[in-house]
Formats: sequence, C-alpha cells, structure tokens
Amino acid sequence: MHLKRRSFLTGTTAAAALTAAPAIHAASKDKQYRVALIGSGWWGMNILREAISAGNTKVVALCDVDQDRLEINAEEVNDLSGDSPNVYGDFRELFDKESVDIAIIATPDHWHALQTIAAINAGAHVFIEKPTGHTIGESQAMLDVSQRSDRIVQVGLHRRIGPHHVSAMRFLKDGGAGDIGMVRMFVHSKGGEERPTRNDEPPENLDWEMYCGPAPLRPYCRRIHPGGFRNFLDFANGTLGDWGVHWLDQVLWWADQEMPKSVHSVGGRPIAGEAVLNDREQTTDAPDHQIATYQFENFSAHWEHRRFAGKGPEQSSVGCYFLGTKGTVHIGWRDGWTFYPSDEKKPTIHEDAQLQEPDGHNIRLLWADFIGAIESGRRPIADISVGHQATTLSLLGMLSMKLGRSVRWDSEKQTIPGDTEAQALMRRDYRGDWTYPG
Repeated sequence: MHLKRRSFLTGTTAAAALTAAPAIHAASKDKQYRVALIGSGWWGMNILREAISAGNTKVVALCDVDQDRLEINAEEVNDLSGDSPNVYGDFRELFDKESVDIAIIATPDHWHALQTIAAINAGAHVFIEKPTGHTIGESQAMLDVSQRSDRIVQVGLHRRIGPHHVSAMRFLKDGGAGDIGMVRMFVHSKGGEERPTRNDEPPENLDWEMYCGPAPLRPYCRRIHPGGFRNFLDFANGTLGDWGVHWLDQVLWWADQEMPKSVHSVGGRPIAGEAVLNDREQTTDAPDHQIATYQFENFSAHWEHRRFAGKGPEQSSVGCYFLGTKGTVHIGWRDGWTFYPSDEKKPTIHEDAQLQEPDGHNIRLLWADFIGAIESGRRPIADISVGHQATTLSLLGMLSMKLGRSVRWDSEKQTIPGDTEAQALMRRDYRGDWTYPG
C-alpha cells in the first residue's frame, strides 16, 4: 500500500505542522540592490536570473576570466532587466571601482574565500555558492570575517528551504521514523575508465593565470574549463566536496548542528584509473568512489559515492536515508521524500518534490530568504555558519582519505586535536603573491 503524504496526514495531530510552507515573506521592491556577479558561468547566471526576477536588483557588474562569457552574459542581463553591467576580469578591480550592495559568488571552490572576504570588506552582502572553502582553514577565515562584520552571507544550500526537504525534516523531528540510529547519504552515477585529454594553449578569451589564481598553475585543458573543475583537486574536492555538502547539511539540520567526534574515509580510482598530469595531457584526479563514516554522539552517518555502475538496485541515484525504529525516510531530489515503515502492514508515505525549473532547485526561495535577512537583520536560513559546518564535514572526509586513517574533530576549538599531520592539511600554500586568509 502506498499513500500520498497529504492523504495520510488528514486528521492527524501532525498535519498542521507538516503542511506548513517555508516562512518566506515578500521582499520590498522599493529597494534596488546594486548586484555584482563574480563567476558568470552556468550556475552563477542561474542565481542571477532569480535575483533579477525578484524585481529588486540593479546588475552593476559581471566578473569572469572568460571574456566571451562576459559579453554574452552582459547581453542577456540587458535583455532580462535593461541593465548594462560593467564587465571585469579581476574581482579586485570590480570592488575598487563599483559600489556593490550584494555580491553573488559562483566561481570554482578555490576562489571562494578570497572573493567572499573581499566582498565583505567592500561592504557587500554575499550570496556564495557552496562549499564555503577549498580547505577548512579558508572556510574558517570566511566565517571569522563574516562574524566580525554586519554583512549577511547566505550559502547556496537551497535544500535547506526546498518544500519537500522542509516537510521531510519536520516528519523526522516529530518522530515519524522513531529514534534514528543511522543516516546513509549517497550519490551514484554511471562511468568507466577515464582516458587523458590533451593539454592546449588557453583560448585567447580566457585568462588562465587568473583562473588558477592561488591554486597551482597546471596546463590548460578543456576538461577543466568550462564546467569541469569539480573533479580536479587543485580547484575543488570531487563529489564529496560538491553533492556531499548538500547531504551532510541535511544530517546537520536534523541533528540540530551537532558535529561528529571522528571521521574515517577511504576511496580511490580503481575504475577511472591512475590520475595523469604531464606536459601533454591530463585526467581528473578526484576519487571515482569514496566512503566516509561520521561518528556522532548517538548515531552514525555514512557517505557513499561512486561514478560507475549507475544507481544499481537503489530506487534513486541521490539522497539521504534516515534509518529509525519506526522505519526509513528517504529524502531525495526530484523524487521527493518517502517513508518506508518497518511494519510492513503499514503504508508507505510519500510527498512529491516541489522544484523550480528548468534546473530543479529552489534558488528563488533561498534568494527571497537572503533579501529578507538583509532587510530584517536576522540570520538567513543557510547562514555562513551553517555552510561552514557542512563544508567542514566534507573536507574532513577528504582529509581522512588522503591520510589513510581516521581523524578526530574538536568542533569547539575547530581543530583536529593532537594531530599535527592532519592539522597541516586544514590549509595549503598559495601560489605566487596570493595570501592565504586568516
């Protein structure tokens, strides 16, 4: 038997709480925020389109290292809003010349810390795509600068506000699945052996030196740009540093932001093959699969991703299982959430996803919450402290995998106690004249 959630809830005491929508209030359209977008690729433009559609923005600047993209996107902004943004290849010049109320940052991970800190220091509120840093130290520096300012920083954790995520979380917190002893997060996809891609001279429209910025200057390869940086560890942290931040945040949300005591992770590239980087060619270097176990005080959380074999016997390729004494809740993406009772005589409960197309996310709601936080002075729903915690968990997983052993975590002191080798991996050296924050 299978019941739609709304049918099941009719007449129950939980109905009122579970059917409540996220508390989003319409922002004033009298105020026009001067907005700059840094990183005007696919995802950055997605966020900016939602900002424009909200009706209270004036797009004053776009910044990207790809001049062709800048020109195309500036034309689109003009078509959408009538604004004629100035274009920049260097965020430092942008903040020197422009008065910016809000900076949207959607660059690769290795830029997030420096650009967020520059934006806050320029007096801007920030909407930053997750993760909050490429290393734990960067994320800590962003948090510190943010907390010493009066600026609002919203992290792009849109699953914090998506309607089916909100109602699933209420179901869990109301005890719908009983006592939770284990959480299992997963992302599965197809894949196989990876063959190297030839290195090339950077295209004339691309400032490759600035793209790499504080990261190592590796040869240009079309597999990295446009859009492939996430599986190159110089610029990001693979699937755990991408999808993992979203699902780890769901665990932290349910656990009222409790952090784990220890983390252990293993992974590798047995299917993709050994990473290649030489003068002629290169491959990605992120693991093609990874398993991470997070030990909390009263439950365990388990992360698993693989880039081969497809979804296999799972009903979904992404999601988060909360396993409790009354059954299992699966929170997914396009498939909404479903409760599978441990008592097989009871019906399953399901709620469909409510997503905004064409990309199937809830950026519109997150942007409205961001503007509401700016206008009211309250913390946004995915505040920098929330993003920092989820990012830290993903980076502890990467750090443990690199070390080949478990690490402990002291969340109060924000460190890995008594482990100088692990602590050294909480930051990295920057290239050239770039200065590590904090």
